[in-house]
Amino acid sequence: MYSDPSNVTRVTSIGAGPIGGGWAAHFLARGYDVTAYLHDAGETDAFNSILDTAWGSLTELGLAEGASLDRLRIVTDLDEALEGAEFVQESAPERLEIKQALYKRMGDILPASVIIASSTSGLTMSEIQATCATPERTVIGHPFNPPYLLPLVEIVGGEKTDPEAVAWAGKFFEVAGKAPLLMKKEIPGFVATRLQEALWREALHMVANGEATPEDIDIALMNGPAPRMVSQGQCMAFHVACGEGGMATNLDQFGPALKLPWTRLDAPELTRDLRDRMVNGCNAIAGERHFEDMAAQRDREIVAVLRALRETRLA
Repeated sequence: MYSDPSNVTRVTSIGAGPIGGGWAAHFLARGYDVTAYLHDAGETDAFNSILDTAWGSLTELGLAEGASLDRLRIVTDLDEALEGAEFVQESAPERLEIKQALYKRMGDILPASVIIASSTSGLTMSEIQATCATPERTVIGHPFNPPYLLPLVEIVGGEKTDPEAVAWAGKFFEVAGKAPLLMKKEIPGFVATRLQEALWREALHMVANGEATPEDIDIALMNGPAPRMVSQGQCMAFHVACGEGGMATNLDQFGPALKLPWTRLDAPELTRDLRDRMVNGCNAIAGERHFEDMAAQRDREIVAVLRALRETRLA
């Protein structure tokens, strides 16, 4: 029913924000023809700004043969955007009623053989596909931001999704240069976001209790776990850290400490005071730097990490 993922040449990206724009940049860099659907023509300048920022980093990493910004077409009519699409990446606003209405329309317009993937980070596909006439070909394809640099895509279907559609999406994203993670079941927050949220809740607790500032927390992460996690995830880091005994030694020796009252994983009350501490702390870290400058620096550093990993793993 579905085409060979390797034969896809034309992609439609829906959404003008950082995720929609980032996806469009990624697919263009991989040599696809991309049609970008914007809800309003007034979003064009902001969309192009995202694209320009992304393109510099993507060029440094290396473009696929035939990759060009000239292969982008921007439209504001959904029917026109979906015409000839062989895959659709949806990054509309995170509001259920908007996504449901959009999937209802796409389900009626697109051939049933075209997979539709959602970038949602907080909704389930079972919710999104509820009013779609062809829900069997709808999947979650959740990226990490910025999607034009970070390889992860978490993939899972909804209650009415065809398992073959999930498998197809996994193969397609792999062909498209991503690192697909096919999830075992539909859960809120997926995998990576849930892990990130655990860190976020702990950070908020420490700031709320005066135990650390936002700057302290970022220094700790950037100079502690983060560099190691580029090479090894949490599980393998602990496995390797304990030498010959591996994870068994880790759990046998340090398992009891898991019961110590270090963690406060319930979400803290977001009081005005906590809100202000977080905002003021992050503003202090940013100083006079503009958002675009900080995003550009972030991208340069991620590019350097990805290039270093690529060279090391090929050695």
